[in-house]
Amino acid sequence: MKLFDNAVTRWGAETWHLWDQFWFTPRLPHTLAVIRIACGAMMVYSHCIWAAFVTDFMGATAWIDNATVRMFHTEDFAWSWLWYVESPALLFLHQCLAILLSAAMMLGLASRFTIPLAWFFTLMTCHRLTGALFGLDQILVMLSMYLMLTSCGSVYSLDGWLRRRSQDLHWLPSSAPSVLTNVATRLIQLHLCVIYMFGGLSKMRGEMWWDGSALWYSVVNYEYQSLDLTWLGHFPFIIAALTSATIFWETFYCALVWPRTTRPLTLAMAVCVHGGIAVGLGMVTFGTIMIVANGAFIDPEFTRACCQKIFRWDPKTAS
Repeated sequence: MKLFDNAVTRWGAETWHLWDQFWFTPRLPHTLAVIRIACGAMMVYSHCIWAAFVTDFMGATAWIDNATVRMFHTEDFAWSWLWYVESPALLFLHQCLAILLSAAMMLGLASRFTIPLAWFFTLMTCHRLTGALFGLDQILVMLSMYLMLTSCGSVYSLDGWLRRRSQDLHWLPSSAPSVLTNVATRLIQLHLCVIYMFGGLSKMRGEMWWDGSALWYSVVNYEYQSLDLTWLGHFPFIIAALTSATIFWETFYCALVWPRTTRPLTLAMAVCVHGGIAVGLGMVTFGTIMIVANGAFIDPEFTRACCQKIFRWDPKTAS
């Protein structure tokens, strides 16, 4: 009995140590800094589109008016000040401010303030655009929500450059490893696991994913088709194999992405799937941001080494 108690105690202590290590080991911000740049650039793009068609998306003459959007959210906690704004000038001003904040986020300028503000302005817009949202918008809000917890603006940024130029600007984010950066990274990783798992399970409810024809119907859908891949119809085995591989990868992503042996293959599959969506189905922005989000599983030391090699940044000034 004593041996059993000792084994349980050791197991509990080891489990607690691994749990603590998983969440609270300080991590460098370099990978999240790259994600910040891509996320900020994509937010600039999205807000530019919304600004160009602002009266179609928002205001009194929008496809879905304010009263209808408010009705959609009577049972949840969503809210947006744009539910009550009908002036085209104010709506356009909102998008212009969002563009500036997103650009500052991308460049890493006053990132402690601009990332939360860019997230909030984007969230307000998304809550107004119920019924006209796409996966891109939701992923951008998710990523920026976690990024604002971190010091990702400390590297590959104007904040980092200013901090190196003047010691008086010590209030700017530091590039030292931090626990919050690790926590935010883990939250992004877990959020992706939940997204993929439920995406895979929901697809399993459809017959086309079981009989192997789902990929074929995606390829021949003219609404999304950007490349003519109908020649795949001559190779039904390939279509069925790719369909099965996709549903297997998406459903079991949450298990396969953690072990070191299967992680490279899982991330490579993510690039193939989302790259295929971007190139073959015309959803370039969504495919790109999902590849960027998967980058959260890349070790920051590896990111730093790659950036130093590609862009020839001095380790003493770019770290």
